[in-house]
Amino acid sequence: MSERKPFRRFKKREPSLSIEQKIESFILRNSKSGFFTKVLTIPYKFEISESRSWDIIGELLSKGSLEATHDEFTGEMKLCEIGNTYSIMDLERKRKREKFRSFKKKRK
Repeated sequence: MSERKPFRRFKKREPSLSIEQKIESFILRNSKSGFFTKVLTIPYKFEISESRSWDIIGELLSKGSLEATHDEFTGEMKLCEIGNTYSIMDLERKRKREKFRSFKKKRK
């Protein structure tokens, strides 16, 4: 039997993030990509209770790193990074217009 050499490229793992930090980084990542994060998606994405997600969101909003707005049609609360609300709204409008135009072209 040949002896195997130990695998030497082990990486030191960083301490895992708390659920609050994971949610905050998820929201910030989405807003940097030009999207809002709907509050109702958080309990499903992170497998936590709805009340717990509202508690976490309340903490993040009071901390001042996030901003909230409400959807015009459904009234759902949407979150993003502070200062990005209007730029993301503009991107949403552009995406909807483009989607509508492409749908019109397909019909013709």
